[in-house]
Amino acid sequence: MKFGQRIRVLRKEKGLGQRALGTLVGVSFTYISKVENHQLDFGEYPSEELIRKLAKALKADEDELLVLAEKVPDRIRKRVLERPDAFGKLAELDDAGLDRVLAGIEDRPRKRK
Repeated sequence: MKFGQRIRVLRKEKGLGQRALGTLVGVSFTYISKVENHQLDFGEYPSEELIRKLAKALKADEDELLVLAEKVPDRIRKRVLERPDAFGKLAELDDAGLDRVLAGIEDRPRKRK
């Protein structure tokens, strides 16, 4: 699913019109329409700031929306910068290899901070 399609689905699930969502996030309803129809004048996606506002207004997963907009969520970017060696190795794995890593991680108890 594309970013704009996901925004439309979430908006409709919340029973909001484009005008109401625009008011919640501080943009016009025509801008919301352009987002949903992939017709923005200046690029494919809105700014990260607006994506965060949309996620909050729609009670949606911010990371999901950022990734759909081809942006790296801050918590992931920070971790990649802390451990580029580990993420470099992960990037070299094929899907089966990543699935094995994820299965191993999910089987282990998590550390508490």
